[in-house]
Amino acid sequence: MVKFAKMYTREILPPRTSPVEDRNPVFGTWGRPFEKVDLLEIYRPYKYPLPRWAVNFRIKERQCFYVQNSQFIMEAVFCNFKFFKIAMILFYDKKNSEKHFFRMIKSGSGWTLPYNLDNSSFISSSKSFYFRIHNWLNINTIKLDIYIEAAHRKPQLTVHLAFDTSRETSPMAVSMSVTPQRNIYAFKTLSPVRGDIVLGGKHFNLKCENCSGFFCDYKGFYPFRTQTIICAAMGFCEKNRRFGFHIAENQTRDTNKSNENALWVDGKLTPLPPVVITMPNGLESDWVIQDVEGMIDLTFTPQDQNKSMLAFFITYFEFHAPLGYYNGVLVDSEGEKIQIKNLFGSGEKINVRV
Repeated sequence: MVKFAKMYTREILPPRTSPVEDRNPVFGTWGRPFEKVDLLEIYRPYKYPLPRWAVNFRIKERQCFYVQNSQFIMEAVFCNFKFFKIAMILFYDKKNSEKHFFRMIKSGSGWTLPYNLDNSSFISSSKSFYFRIHNWLNINTIKLDIYIEAAHRKPQLTVHLAFDTSRETSPMAVSMSVTPQRNIYAFKTLSPVRGDIVLGGKHFNLKCENCSGFFCDYKGFYPFRTQTIICAAMGFCEKNRRFGFHIAENQTRDTNKSNENALWVDGKLTPLPPVVITMPNGLESDWVIQDVEGMIDLTFTPQDQNKSMLAFFITYFEFHAPLGYYNGVLVDSEGEKIQIKNLFGSGEKINVRV
């Protein structure tokens, strides 16, 4: 174990009900979810007064699920950009190098993500594409159900997942500054996952002992031109402890005080410092993820490229989600070096104009 004379630390603040107080955003990091996240409560988030509906259209939101074991990795992303909604599911069979990508787009009004995670749900239902998310943190469970009908050479997909947040999990909630009156909220947790996935007749049974998952919830006043890079992976270290990291570089301010980067080892949360993610030879070559504190030094080598694009009037959405291998080292809050060797995970590069 290596101890550092000075190590980056970020205060975990006492629990609070909301990231808004006296109609002003509150910035920081917390170890529990908020009881309510309603950013419309903020007084005059823009310089000039705008009607409530216009402010609401500037608030973007999404929920993301990452699930992985030795057999597969699955990502499910549900975004509400107000002008349009998009659901994307990527399933990759690691043993057979077999990939399936599913996408659903809805324009205009539709499902809206809930204000709290204690006991809330939302559903999107059609004949060929159904999903239901039940945020049930008051009984330590988050559930995801998906049904996609076979079509256009794509197999039928059925998903029933339960994230067990009662054990081996220390969540993180953050409120990050875009401007003094505008913020982005994020909630993240790493937990064991159980359930079943059936893809084209092939059955995958998920057990908490060897399957892990990230759940992420976001709401915020994202810039009109939003650029975000995300790096995430999970697994079991050499000591057979469940661990994972979820790191992002975005357009928020004061990132030393508040950012969404985190490492979990055996259920213990380490808030990580801000990072710079570079791609010296382009998106399809190695990504370099580093900080200035000596806690993050990773390389992501993409193996499989995945891309989704959408242009709709003045809006634009570009989503790159390569899968590949991480190598390098992370340092937890105790100063222990966590060696990362050929850990399979995902990267995301998101460009949105909306």
